Amino acid sequence: MNCLKRRFIFSLSLLFVFFYTACRKDFSTVLSSGKLTFSKDTIFLDTIFTNIGSSTRQFKVYNKSNQAITISKIALERGATSFYRLNIDGVAGQDFQNIDILAHDSIFVFVEATIDFNAVTNPLYTDKILFDSGNNAQAVNLVTLVQDAHFLFPSRDANGIKETITLGIDEKGAPIQVNGFFLNGNTTFTDDKPYVIYGYLGVPENATLTINQGVQLHFHENSGIIVSKNASLKVTGSLNNKVVFQSDRLEPSFKNTAGQWGTIWLRAGSKDNDITNAQIKNSIIGILVDSISGNTSPTLTIKNTEIYNTTNFGILGRETNIEGENVVIANNGQSSLACTIGGTYKFTHCTFANFYTSGFRQFPTLLINNFFSFREANGAETFQTRDLNQALFINCMIDGNQNIEMVLDKKDGSAFNYQFESNLIKFNDLNKTFISNPLYDFNNTTFFNQNILNGEAKFKDVVTNQLIIGKDADVINKANANGALQVPFDILGIDRTQNPDIGAYQHSNDF
Repeated sequence: MNCLKRRFIFSLSLLFVFFYTACRKDFSTVLSSGKLTFSKDTIFLDTIFTNIGSSTRQFKVYNKSNQAITISKIALERGATSFYRLNIDGVAGQDFQNIDILAHDSIFVFVEATIDFNAVTNPLYTDKILFDSGNNAQAVNLVTLVQDAHFLFPSRDANGIKETITLGIDEKGAPIQVNGFFLNGNTTFTDDKPYVIYGYLGVPENATLTINQGVQLHFHENSGIIVSKNASLKVTGSLNNKVVFQSDRLEPSFKNTAGQWGTIWLRAGSKDNDITNAQIKNSIIGILVDSISGNTSPTLTIKNTEIYNTTNFGILGRETNIEGENVVIANNGQSSLACTIGGTYKFTHCTFANFYTSGFRQFPTLLINNFFSFREANGAETFQTRDLNQALFINCMIDGNQNIEMVLDKKDGSAFNYQFESNLIKFNDLNKTFISNPLYDFNNTTFFNQNILNGEAKFKDVVTNQLIIGKDADVINKANANGALQVPFDILGIDRTQNPDIGAYQHSNDF
């Protein structure tokens, strides 16, 4: 008998033993007396969108008696009409008969739901898992909140081919595509119900997507927004009713998890993009901004906006023009703000605080350069430079959990203009790496004026993105007054025209 045959017979024998032992019942039981105990008496499934499956919840059913028991029936109270599904020790269903539990043992019960919002009268959908009946009846409650939503996704043609967005051509002449779809001209999103987006939502050329205050946008994995050439994105949140960009995973365990969806991509040639009073969280890149060289007006104006928990960059600008006020960017896998390949940048009263701990971070909180690189056919690396027309930072905080949180990376051949006025900058050059580099001459008032190096921000809680500063922060009343007059209210709407603090927040006396 060759080796292959021996392995086959051995595997077949194991399979037989498994099924034999799984099916036989060589112990005696008594009927349950209604004295089961449960690890939870109520199972709360997180808020879900209509017709999208929930996460799975589990609990244990204990038999604490000295005898093996049989539970005659485990079933959902709503029966076959229930939107809940059960799985008991590996078997799926809604109704189970004669479930055995050994003495001092337990079983697992798994619960999930897919609910049609239009088929329920109350968005708080409930049911019960019933154990036995009559005098022995026991129950575990099930509770889920279901939301209706606008669902936006790529269509399929008659051949089943999914709609895509073409981003360009690769080096072999093949199209570079992503799953996505274009809106039909000018479009406005209102806050009547959330938007759930699958794939990339494209704003077509010469069109504008306007997102009104209070709109909640939820993106599936590998989804986002792409704004085309000559198109615009207008996000018009308010102080007390922000627009929120986030994942479609609503479970608490995903609340601060980075990388759940793609990005908001403002492509080269998009124009007059405005984002005001928004929160962008848990993406790969918060906002990716490209531009056309020499653009003299901002490709993006961003105000009173928070960007949290990205696996790469908070904002990545590439040869673009961005103007920001009261912007807070925190906890990013690479840089919070990357101003690359030159361009024009002005940020006033912003907080960039990168305390990312979910992996190794190669880049500082703030990265500024004036070049890009690529590989030649022979493998040699080639650099091309572009003018950095302006990188102006006034009354900003540049902080994080690394010693060097600001890098100025200049290549000769193009302009490199930068100026820092009244900022807090984390720059602790312990190894004296930059001591002879003129880019970091903090005493040269042409580039640096009234900045605080390595001061204490006293943030409330960097882990949960609470970046308001405390009463003992080193930045209190240290902001440039003219800059404060340009941005007279902080991100919470507090007047800062008198005794302004550096950063997006006026300090709190509560901690």
